[in-house]
Amino acid sequence: MPDSSTPSAPGIGEPLPTHFVAAVDETPAVVDAVRVREKKSNLWIDAWRDMRVRPMFWISVVIILLVVLVSLFPTLFTSVDPRAVDLAKSNDGPEPGHPLGFTKQGYDIYSRVIYGASTSVSVGLLVIAITFVVGTLMGSLAGFFGGFLDTVLSRAGDIFFSIPYILAAVVVMSVLADYRNPLVIAFAIGGFSWPITARIVRSEVLRVKNADFVMAAGSLGLSRGATLVRHVLPNALAPAIVVTTLSLASAIVAEATLSFLGVGLPPGQYISWGNDISAAQLSLRTDPMPLIWPSLALSITVLGFILLGETVRDALDPKARARR
Repeated sequence: MPDSSTPSAPGIGEPLPTHFVAAVDETPAVVDAVRVREKKSNLWIDAWRDMRVRPMFWISVVIILLVVLVSLFPTLFTSVDPRAVDLAKSNDGPEPGHPLGFTKQGYDIYSRVIYGASTSVSVGLLVIAITFVVGTLMGSLAGFFGGFLDTVLSRAGDIFFSIPYILAAVVVMSVLADYRNPLVIAFAIGGFSWPITARIVRSEVLRVKNADFVMAAGSLGLSRGATLVRHVLPNALAPAIVVTTLSLASAIVAEATLSFLGVGLPPGQYISWGNDISAAQLSLRTDPMPLIWPSLALSITVLGFILLGETVRDALDPKARARR
């Protein structure tokens, strides 16, 4: 017996049931939900979201901003002339207006540390600018165009890579003893330290250039040079930026090393942490403070850039973010 609740099909000769269609204004509007306010996302935005919640990022930023502020505006932090000599106060300790005491030559240690930041940081920035530009140019051309150009540029990079850049810079500065200034030192260091950046950029360009969006750009008639600049490089520079950030610390140390060895900036013309560390050897046993303070300033600056580089490296690595 059929269930009374189940509607029966119309029999033969019976009229078909009519369908009711509601008016448009009586029909509820149903619209697919679209998250129009969804946050945009790409590699750099995701990296910033990761970095801004990490304490080490803000510690490094505070250190770097303080060093940059001291470098640009040293008079905000001291009114003492760093070249003023008072032999009567040789190796004297702290006193009002001179919180770190005096060197063997009678210089105020605090003012020397403040003014030395400008020279050391400027040389470091010049070095990484040279390294980044040369390394990116060489690596991108070798990786994107390949063939004979890749062979020539790669072998040139191998030759420069086999030469320790500190040793090369010592030789260059010894030859150019009459032209020692921050720009010459930057070229002496950066001119031999770009192969690492070039290798990294080349490997990333080789990875990116076969991506679908690069192929699509070429099929739409975009020239190879424009494709490299617009599509390949923006997606291949993240590792190079990380290496450059870490290299800034090495560049500052390299300038101090050259000054310590006596082939850096002339002590009478330029104030730098390396020169002050070198001069402090004369009184190391009797008074180590002239050596400790510029060394501490150099160490804190290098630490700030290393922390920033490591934070940027982890933020730009999706695997590292996934592990956290």
